Amino acid sequence: MTTPHHLPDAELLARLVSFDTVSRNSNLPLLDFLADYLERPGARIERLASPDSSKANLAVWIGPEEASAGRAGLVLSGHMDVVPADDTDRWESDPFELTDRGDRWVARGSADMKGFLALAANLAREVDPGSLRQPLVLLFTYDEELGCLGSEHLARTWAESWQGPPLPRATIIGEPTGLRVARMHKGHLKLRVTYRGTSAHSGYPHLGTNAIERAAEGVSALAELRRALEGERPAAAEHFPEAPYAPLNVAVIRGGSAINAVPDRCSIDLGIRLLPGMETEPVLDRVRRAVEPFAAPEGYELEILSASPPMELPAEAPIHRFLCELVGQEESRSVSFATDAGWLQRLTTGNEGDRGLDCAIFGPGSIEVAHKPNEWLPKEDLARARPLLERTIDHFCREEAP
Repeated sequence: MTTPHHLPDAELLARLVSFDTVSRNSNLPLLDFLADYLERPGARIERLASPDSSKANLAVWIGPEEASAGRAGLVLSGHMDVVPADDTDRWESDPFELTDRGDRWVARGSADMKGFLALAANLAREVDPGSLRQPLVLLFTYDEELGCLGSEHLARTWAESWQGPPLPRATIIGEPTGLRVARMHKGHLKLRVTYRGTSAHSGYPHLGTNAIERAAEGVSALAELRRALEGERPAAAEHFPEAPYAPLNVAVIRGGSAINAVPDRCSIDLGIRLLPGMETEPVLDRVRRAVEPFAAPEGYELEILSASPPMELPAEAPIHRFLCELVGQEESRSVSFATDAGWLQRLTTGNEGDRGLDCAIFGPGSIEVAHKPNEWLPKEDLARARPLLERTIDHFCREEAP
């Protein structure tokens, strides 16, 4: 692939959204474009493949490669995948073509989160590696929308797959926050409960066991658990005033094949958004106790589809303090959606006593328009974000002492 010439931010964003990186597709064409775009002397580029090699994370290291005291420097991180845009009848333009609507850029992924990727890539391309006292690192992931699968794989395999120095601690996760700084978010535990029954002709129902009826009782029990969770206030509840509890959502039910057949399987997909400080196992045990009584005689299965951890960054963390001062924000903020930060805070180098990345969530655009038809990114946000990120790079990569 021929390295493209430098593109203005909006033009690069147009190129990025033109790649259909809906999570069911491979992200490798976009990754190859970005790797080629960022290839130059002083930039170390690593493709970190998924377990089946159909997708990959991208790491780009710019500047000094010697390990520094305190892991100084800066990481800019975002995901390359987007949610589907299959409801094309509700789109006013091609979802994968950046459309100018006066004060906004419209396209799938414009806000979530290719606007940030375009800024991060351009700032990394523009920086003079020789001017950096500490490294600037890009971490772009796959399958965040499916449950932060790329960042989970990155966190679990980093110590074995990366041969360079430890990553800088200070990290920006560029999810759309309207350029406000969030230091915590809920996790997302995605589960599937599958009840088994015995198939039979509906004219002889006594010869079978109806799995859908078992599942209906299970759904009722999950509704009781949902109400119980809504009445509880975990330690971090005060930081999530709109929903100061762990929401449980029964989202998808699948079962049956024909009206004249007793169904032998029925599955329930549900999600629970855990607050910082909540552990997965106790919540799993509560789900198990809720659904298990209705499983006899054929039994059931409880499967973890994905487990995106909650995240909490100490208010005194340098990246949080700096960004808040930069934008004039005095209060701590949170978001109720999961991000790659949940796993990246657990990424370690394998050295004893090492800790993961200090992640602040900060990026252009609004989560309120993400995942919807006619998703859009304010032009003002894209323009405002650039000097803020430039100043952050200066502070953590040029000014800050090791």
